[in-house]
Amino acid sequence: MLEYMWIVGFGSALFVFICWGGRVLPGERWQMLASVPLAKNEDGTWRGLNLTWYGLLSALAYTLATATAIALLGSVGMGLTGLTLMVAGMLGLCIPAAKIIARMVEGKRNTLSVGGAVFVGILAAPWVAWLVTSLTGAGAVLPALAALAIAYAVGEGVGRMACLSFGCCYGRPVRSLPEPWRRIFGGWSIVFQGQTKKAAYAHDLCGHELVPVQLMTAYLYCGAACLGMLFFAEHHFAMAMTVPLVVTQVWRVLSEFLRADYRGEQKISAYQIMAGVGVLYGLIPAWTLTAGDIAVNMGQGLAALWTVPVMLLLQGVFVAVFLHTGRSSVTGSAVRFFVKEGEI
Repeated sequence: MLEYMWIVGFGSALFVFICWGGRVLPGERWQMLASVPLAKNEDGTWRGLNLTWYGLLSALAYTLATATAIALLGSVGMGLTGLTLMVAGMLGLCIPAAKIIARMVEGKRNTLSVGGAVFVGILAAPWVAWLVTSLTGAGAVLPALAALAIAYAVGEGVGRMACLSFGCCYGRPVRSLPEPWRRIFGGWSIVFQGQTKKAAYAHDLCGHELVPVQLMTAYLYCGAACLGMLFFAEHHFAMAMTVPLVVTQVWRVLSEFLRADYRGEQKISAYQIMAGVGVLYGLIPAWTLTAGDIAVNMGQGLAALWTVPVMLLLQGVFVAVFLHTGRSSVTGSAVRFFVKEGEI
């Protein structure tokens, strides 16, 4: 009963957060978090480095995904060493892959691609899981892969809030859709405000009703993650891995047809091909491996989160991701300082 209460509570919190994000994050106020003055300009203002809500929300998504993976991996008996190796191995591959794949596909230096990072993660996950379980002698490959698939769905679902904040990964204008889709999305759309949103400077779509691809992705992925958790709690590890894997990658293929941001010159984008190959590749271990007599103890997994080393690990993930993704290289700022005479 504890497992189901935890899953329901966790899912409810995710959906409330997504609902809030869909209402406020497209606004102009929610792109820049802070500006750090770096050098003084000739006019007396300071040239600033913008720190973004995109970075903070991305850090939150990575940290939440890591915490989910730790809780699930801990529930099947993986110890601290295995947890650390698993997290370090996957993040160490996926974080740099986001920029490398984007540069290869889109030819842009200052772009990140979650799709590229996911593709690398799907290819590497079975081998990382096998290596970690072999070295530590704890856990099994299939439950580890199921935990990673669920954690990924949570992370990318929450991570789409970062896209709403920065105005990236945006959908097509509702007016460009045929009926009945125009009528359907006319009542549920995203409108970005502010000329520094990517939808504004890349396609001049500020103030336009856009298909809410980010919101649909967030709800769908988090729902798939919660369903995967239910299968995980019931020891159905193959289904726990299959559901989030298939839902996320099939939706990635389909949702690209609703997006308006640049995805390459091909009609079928490289990211769609990666998603299609990834889901086929991921189903092989899902349905060929077995978990043996591995038992699930969710209480044990949750307890693993409240140890000092794990808390420090989660804080380290948050800081590292924020510093990697939160420093805006495509926007600038001029900061002016003054004395408030009436407050002296």
